[in-house]
Amino acid sequence: MNVFILNRQRARKINRRRLKKNAAALLAKLEIEKAELSICLVAAPEMTRLNETFLKHKGSTDVIAFDYSDKTVGADIRRILNIKPATQKPRGTRCVISHKNIHGEIFICVDEAILQARKFGTSWQSEVIRYLVHGVLHLVGFDDSGAGARRKMKLEENRRLRELSRRFPLSKL
Repeated sequence: MNVFILNRQRARKINRRRLKKNAAALLAKLEIEKAELSICLVAAPEMTRLNETFLKHKGSTDVIAFDYSDKTVGADIRRILNIKPATQKPRGTRCVISHKNIHGEIFICVDEAILQARKFGTSWQSEVIRYLVHGVLHLVGFDDSGAGARRKMKLEENRRLRELSRRFPLSKL
């Protein structure tokens, strides 16, 4: 597994080694077999440019994930077997499906983490890890475009965040 951390913001000091350990633990828990993952910590102006350029949304946002993997083969197999990516395993089949590989980039806005932490009464470090989890969940196939899918993703996000917070002191990020 290759996890790269780039820190291009100055709002808060980040322990990149600890962030990388959190990412590696999350990938292991999700049973990711291979990963090429870049985590870019950015400030609001850079996130605004990314959000407006690539997603055509106005202003900044908390996290954006770019998936660079070729999911065509996995998607075809999942469609044939009628299973969802990363949420179900095929029943009654011995076929091995390898949709546990990710290749992508996650941009995390630390300025947004600070704002959201104040709003929700959490720490900015916890928000950064939440955004990491959210981005990785997108890369393994979770979607939050509809209300039902958003609820499922939020439940999984909260579960994974709790697991990480029990294992790592998030305040030391």
